[in-house]
Amino acid sequence: MSFSNLLMKSGLNQGVRGAQASVLLTGTRQGHTIRGKPPGVARTLEQRVQEETATDPEVVARINIGFPQLKESRSAQLKARLEHLRAQRSSKELEQLARSNKLIIDLDKVQRTYVRTTGQHDLRLLADHYGIFEHLFGSAYFVPRVPLNIGYQLEGDSLAPVYNGNVIKPAEAAKAPQITFDGLLDPITGQPAAAGQDTTCWWTLVATNPDAHYTNATAECLHWFIANIPNGKVADGQVLAEYLPPFPPRGVGYQRMVFVLYKQQQRLDLGSYQINDADYSNLEKRTFRTLDFYRQHQEQLTPAGLAFYQTNWDESLTPFYHDVLKCKEPVYEYDFPKPYLADQKFFPLKQPFNLYMDKHRDQKQLNKEYLQRKLAKTHPFEGPEQQLRFPNAHAIRDVPSWLKTEIRKQRLGTGRVQDY
Repeated sequence: MSFSNLLMKSGLNQGVRGAQASVLLTGTRQGHTIRGKPPGVARTLEQRVQEETATDPEVVARINIGFPQLKESRSAQLKARLEHLRAQRSSKELEQLARSNKLIIDLDKVQRTYVRTTGQHDLRLLADHYGIFEHLFGSAYFVPRVPLNIGYQLEGDSLAPVYNGNVIKPAEAAKAPQITFDGLLDPITGQPAAAGQDTTCWWTLVATNPDAHYTNATAECLHWFIANIPNGKVADGQVLAEYLPPFPPRGVGYQRMVFVLYKQQQRLDLGSYQINDADYSNLEKRTFRTLDFYRQHQEQLTPAGLAFYQTNWDESLTPFYHDVLKCKEPVYEYDFPKPYLADQKFFPLKQPFNLYMDKHRDQKQLNKEYLQRKLAKTHPFEGPEQQLRFPNAHAIRDVPSWLKTEIRKQRLGTGRVQDY
């Protein structure tokens, strides 16, 4: 047999062995036999869930119910940006301040520019993240075009402002906040409209809590309702529901307080939402659904502003429940199931003796022993004993292995000992 034939035969044998090895490898993975289809062929859990919960894209498509925005052309924006850069670079005064590290940036001007350009789009993304649109408007959303400035008056002249989802305690939100906005701003063009004697811009402000209705999960609690606000003057608006502070119960975590500003086409008669002073603390009377409200008045109202914050329980709510709401303060606690504990064995193998015995003892008695052990080594005036400088350098002899481990933990301050 020639040398070339030998090479061809050996190459053929190696190819056959490689094919056999590839066949074997597809059936095993890390020494285990694959059950079912191999990875890359089998569908993932996410793919299976998507197939079972398939929806029509046209049905679940979100609808923008807010105002559109008229923007300048890209060329006009680029021209204005370049002119601004030329003016900055040609200013010798700015250059001297920058070189001497004395240039001070006006943060208020930066904030105004941010709100005017991308701030409201970021607010819409944050509202989506917190589920504001989903729980208030269902599949609808809107981009806030009118910035809302909301702040709660604190002691002195300080304010607790409402940012995009920040935390404000009920004690800080006990009184109605101060709200300002540009009532003459055109939400479409972003330019102020000239106010004449016959021109009045009407607004409606609604504050609700989508997490505070405890008898109906799909409803909200109405905290504040002011309709027919002329030209942004909130004090001159028609108050249909007086301000009710947030009251998140203990144990439920954070709740969301949402302020929605609507632009009216004209003055509206919303007297059906009037809540009398006698029903101020009646939570059933304050049942509200933002989606139903918008559907009923969508021809006359358009959402234009948004602000929200988070709040959770504090000590000021205990008298609020008793004195204002006239009810007992609810407390929610999670009932943790007892941990599973197998039957005790006479000879537990490969388990530390002391830790295994502690599993089957009363935890209260065990905590008491650990606390007494720590207090016994603590002087009432001089404090605890001084720890060894090099704990592992001292040998531990003539003790069982489990006790040696326990002593080493005590010296290092690790394990359960550090809880006390």
